[in-house]
Amino acid sequence: MPRSMTGYARVETQTPEFRLLVSVKSVNHRGLEVQMRLPAELEAFEIAARQAIRKSVGRGSLQINASLELRGGAGIRVKRELAAAYLAAWRELAGEHGIAAEPDLGALFRLPGIVSLSEPAETVNTGLEAALLQTLDRALQELARSREQEAAGIVEEMEGRSRQIDEALGRIEAIREGLGRALAQRLAQRLSELLQAIAVDPQRILQEAAFLADKSDISEEVQRLKAHNRQLREHLAAPGEVGKKLDFLAQEMGREANTLLSKTSGLGQEGLQITDLGLAIKAGVEKIREQGMNLE
Repeated sequence: MPRSMTGYARVETQTPEFRLLVSVKSVNHRGLEVQMRLPAELEAFEIAARQAIRKSVGRGSLQINASLELRGGAGIRVKRELAAAYLAAWRELAGEHGIAAEPDLGALFRLPGIVSLSEPAETVNTGLEAALLQTLDRALQELARSREQEAAGIVEEMEGRSRQIDEALGRIEAIREGLGRALAQRLAQRLSELLQAIAVDPQRILQEAAFLADKSDISEEVQRLKAHNRQLREHLAAPGEVGKKLDFLAQEMGREANTLLSKTSGLGQEGLQITDLGLAIKAGVEKIREQGMNLE
């Protein structure tokens, strides 16, 4: 089943060592755009995370946020040798200049390189990478379900418009069957009015009527519209990425509808009926194209 490009997912993983939360928000986009915000501890795994996303999502603008809370692994590390060197230098300068004050530990801790956060153990690092990819995978699966649910309503409406187009094409075919006879009658009447008493060859009237009927023949446009419409419904029933295919089909159907409308002007009442139906088809196609832009 097709998927919408709009969705949201939020998944959490908890272990004795850490708590990881990943959220994914998706909106419409012509291609695939990924914006990712990871804490410092997870930045090394961003490339692997992006590769996983590309395997799961075809189109859309994704915003991915991850937060991490380490449990019991964090600590403060003081570089004592460096601190001792700073203190020794301070006392040496204080003795040279006769300063009797004691060193300020707060100021000492603010000096470059004195204090740092302890690095997590290698086992924690390995666990973080696996946890990030697994949590992200669960979030992407939840996102896919969310997008499919939203797409269901869009697909249902598009299928309804597709059926309306089929009905309109059926009515156009019924009207077109009587169009040739109507053209012959109208041409004969018009020629009689113009020529009045002058005799007119009935065969010539039929030839002219056949020429006009061929010029205004819309059978090819109708058949192509029906074929495109069938293909449209096939795409709507298929899984995977369909948005670009639907956009192409809608453009083709729009061109056929325009050609159909250009051929039915000036054909009397039957032509007006076909024009009304053609305009309805064109409006339906435009709606289908607009809705298809929301699908992946």
